[in-house]
Amino acid sequence: MAAMLLPLIVALAFLSSRCSSSDPDPLQDFCVADLNGAISVNGFPCKPMPEVKPSEFFYDGLTKEGNTSNPFGATVTAANVLAFPALNTLGISMNRVDFAPGGLNPPHSHPRASEAGLVIMGELLVGFVTTDNVFRSKVLKPGEMFVIPRGVVHFQLNVGKGKAMTVTSFNSQMPGAVILPLNLFASQPSLPYDVLTKAFQVDQKVINEIKFKFA
Repeated sequence: MAAMLLPLIVALAFLSSRCSSSDPDPLQDFCVADLNGAISVNGFPCKPMPEVKPSEFFYDGLTKEGNTSNPFGATVTAANVLAFPALNTLGISMNRVDFAPGGLNPPHSHPRASEAGLVIMGELLVGFVTTDNVFRSKVLKPGEMFVIPRGVVHFQLNVGKGKAMTVTSFNSQMPGAVILPLNLFASQPSLPYDVLTKAFQVDQKVINEIKFKFA
């Protein structure tokens, strides 16, 4: 009986590994997203090929420096499928992250992708915390890379004297971002005070002070 079940177990394991990949494999050369399409299952429907223009395969959105005038002193310019529809079904995307001096890309995670990054300018402290609560970090300079496993909480902090910039890539056309401070203190509707005061072991006054900063 066990010998008969072995091929089935192997087949299920293979299918499971395929299903857990970040994005499904494309079934055609390209599928430029029709962002206004009426049907969307896990991505966007394709534009009819005769309507696709050559210019749609090129994107200059990452050439512009982002505005870092915000509480974190950093900003993310995304080149995902929403900004660059030619990425649809290809399972890839990129970000540009600009940092003012002292700027922080706050603790966050990407639920649908792993991340690889290249420091272009400045010095960045890059760190992440694994599921066993171990913190790993290093200060990186231009030309150095980092990798962030899918779903783990991570950050980048500008520790240099001037501006900094990194370019990151993902194995998903829409990696998503769970930004912890915003999710916890600026969600709509708000998380219950009982949850936040208990989780952070502080009183409601402290929670209100934090919420005010993100209002």
